[in-house]
Amino acid sequence: QVQLVESGGGLVQPGGSLRLSCAASGTIFSINAMGWYRQAPGKQRELVAAITSGGSTNYADSVKGRFTISRDNAKNTVYLQMSSLKPEDTALYYCSADQGAFTYWGQGTQVTVSS
Repeated sequence: QVQLVESGGGLVQPGGSLRLSCAASGTIFSINAMGWYRQAPGKQRELVAAITSGGSTNYADSVKGRFTISRDNAKNTVYLQMSSLKPEDTALYYCSADQGAFTYWGQGTQVTVSS
């Protein structure tokens, strides 16, 4: 079992920045990709960014150039630095971790971009 705990969400004005963190614990060996997904009200959950254990990254087109995913393998933590935030970035952000064929999810952290 892997437990994921997100933090760092909140209310921010358009153009502002936030950094999300996700700490993994439990049976964390052989975790490969970790990522961030988001789900806005009435919409499907979508991939925001992902990073492999080797550091390869993948981003949704809508966040390229604004968000940066990083990973500290020693701390078993993945981060999402979000800049130039837009109202359309408002969503519940979930952390994910892939272990073999299974994907673990965190409980989510709310990000609201509003003036």
